[in-house]
Amino acid sequence: SAPESSSMRVLGLSLLLGTMVVSTSAAALLSPQAPLLAPMALRGGTDGPMKRVLSHEDLEPELHGQSDTLDARFFAKDKDAAEHRSLWHDLPLFEVDSQTQKPTGAMQFVCEIPKWTRKKYEIATKEPLNPIKQDEKKGQLRSFKKGDIYFNYGCFPRTWEDPDFIHPDVGVGGDNDPLDVCEIGLRQIGTGRVRPVKVLGVLCMVDEGEADWKIIAIDREDAWADQLHDIDDVEKLLPGTLDTIREWFRTYKIPDGKPANEFALGEKFMDRAYALSVVHETHRAWARLVRSNVEESANAAKDEPKEEAKKDDKAAPKKKFTLKRNLSVPAMDALRQVETSMVSDEKALTDALNKAKIDG
Repeated sequence: SAPESSSMRVLGLSLLLGTMVVSTSAAALLSPQAPLLAPMALRGGTDGPMKRVLSHEDLEPELHGQSDTLDARFFAKDKDAAEHRSLWHDLPLFEVDSQTQKPTGAMQFVCEIPKWTRKKYEIATKEPLNPIKQDEKKGQLRSFKKGDIYFNYGCFPRTWEDPDFIHPDVGVGGDNDPLDVCEIGLRQIGTGRVRPVKVLGVLCMVDEGEADWKIIAIDREDAWADQLHDIDDVEKLLPGTLDTIREWFRTYKIPDGKPANEFALGEKFMDRAYALSVVHETHRAWARLVRSNVEESANAAKDEPKEEAKKDDKAAPKKKFTLKRNLSVPAMDALRQVETSMVSDEKALTDALNKAKIDG
């Protein structure tokens, strides 16, 4: 990240793209929702904010707990600082060149489920530090009964599909999770690994009345990456790939006794420009999630409203943010800075998106 003597413009960009510190107490990891872990350094540590923007090269997954148990968690460890980071909140969405501190055009993909596997891993959005865990139902670990998935599956950091945002083209709200990504490259990416990817398109699945967008992307270093620039290139050069993805999502719940999933937008894979608009919206939604967390915390600290205010039946009700679902978001002060940088430095966000459109 930029040194403290740099201009506010550079500081704003570094905050936008990832320089943040979140203070989390060790006791938080001993909550009923998280496994009992040995003492470990948490993000930010005792030395102040991170001194650089995180990238895929900085992080490696670290397994805590015994594999294939309810307690198993994959935490993201910062190799340089020997501390743990949140794959959802600490990792920037846009990859930044370590020398120039400018966006490269790639976005950072967090792999949850490697291709050719079936264990249903996902980021634990309700747990401190947001590790990756295997989903469970009634105390049983879940796997896809349909069988192995055909692509690397995960999400983009610093995105959120807001249930309160009704997309005008779809007519339903988001699914309350980070934005899903299907990486179609040749190699298998391990659980908890982060890779720079190029966005190619997007499919919108409607899952139980919620929009569940699926970004189609490819690892920037994949053998096909230089030949794939938009969704039409995938259909032309890798025929059948998109149909396979759509049919996998359509049918994967059927073995569980559920109906086939449906899709919006005429079941069409939308192009790269449309996909980047979805990325943009979910990135901004993540910022709104941050801001709402700050506002709710501030409101909770205030005294009860005055009696005369309570009597005003015509007063507009306060918006009920989706934080009632108990999502785990970072410390207020750190994320207030990130949110402010996104609002005040709109050009930085626009420049990063434009770079993805041209050079991703």
